Amino acid sequence: MEAYIVAAARTAGGRRDGRLRGWHPAALAGQVLDELMARTGADPALIDDVIMGCVSQAGEQSVNVARNAVLSSKLPESVPATSIDRQCGSSQQALHFAAQAVMSGTMDCVIASGVESMTRVPMGLAASLAAKNGFGSPYSPAMAERYPNIQFSQFTGAEMMARKYDLSREQLDAFAYDSHRKAIAATKGGLFEQEILPVEVEMPDGVRQMHVTDEGIRFEATLESISQVKLLAEGGRLTAASSSQICDGASGVMVVNERGLKALGVEPMARVHHLTVTGSDPVIMLETPIPATKLALKRAGMSVEDIDLFEVNEAFASVPLAWLKETGADPDRLNVNGGAIALGHPLGASGTKLMTTLLYALKNRGKRWGLQTMCEGGGLANVTIIERL
Repeated sequence: MEAYIVAAARTAGGRRDGRLRGWHPAALAGQVLDELMARTGADPALIDDVIMGCVSQAGEQSVNVARNAVLSSKLPESVPATSIDRQCGSSQQALHFAAQAVMSGTMDCVIASGVESMTRVPMGLAASLAAKNGFGSPYSPAMAERYPNIQFSQFTGAEMMARKYDLSREQLDAFAYDSHRKAIAATKGGLFEQEILPVEVEMPDGVRQMHVTDEGIRFEATLESISQVKLLAEGGRLTAASSSQICDGASGVMVVNERGLKALGVEPMARVHHLTVTGSDPVIMLETPIPATKLALKRAGMSVEDIDLFEVNEAFASVPLAWLKETGADPDRLNVNGGAIALGHPLGASGTKLMTTLLYALKNRGKRWGLQTMCEGGGLANVTIIERL
């Protein structure tokens, strides 16, 4: 059986302590579930499962946030749900699990989604609380023996990539500026309107309004202002301006097989053509999208030239720039509407967020093939290739 995406939606990103700060993450994710149901007109009884990515599963995102999102939505209690963590690729993995479920025929209609409120549940909260209260580290003695004197850090990995692939501060800053420039053009051109689910927010003055624009975009950004931002580390090359923004958000896609298509009576947006996940060096950590992309294209019998549009998560500017250098992909096809440097990176929500943006970018440009990949903690990467229908 095939796997088809029939609906996709995301919230506009919210900055830390910004417009989405008042939303409980389970409730925000519930809004996305409701929107997917509304866009398809699906009978709730048809939903076999909800698979939700979330990285910081602590506090308001603990105790199976996926199930709590279902119970915060209009879906009936009979709809099951599970939460998964593949670090930044969590909801891209949710999409992979959903596609595999419907392709196997064990399920016909699955929602893959993700949520992260980095305002209300700070990054690394569970590990920091455990360490503070004497409950140890997630890194075992066996890991310490295998990787002696290593402190696993995405920031260290990002700087390692900049050095390994000979990426200068100037190149990283220019990429960051382009991310904002493309996001500004997409926003002003109305290219995000179809994919964004408006949600009501309360402003500091008490006025309620709809949140429809990604809050992280710096409309006033210039290359000069970006070049003046302080380095993250002495002697390094990256700054906060060339790194992804802390972000609140939720996203999701509905995935079905042929039986699901018939039951829903809707036209598919795209077909899931290929799925790959792999691992590599957990120390440099963020490099894995490079071998993962090469492996996925080989398995799919495709070349990088066959792909019309790419979404490579902008965790740090060094990641997509190194990816471009090693894959030989056309930079004009990469992150055409900007990326996480401008739009934000809501961790567990980013996978289906990027997929939503990729789907609509293919549609708006009349293109056929899309490839999405992202770096993930621990040296992991997912790759998804889709065919717009």
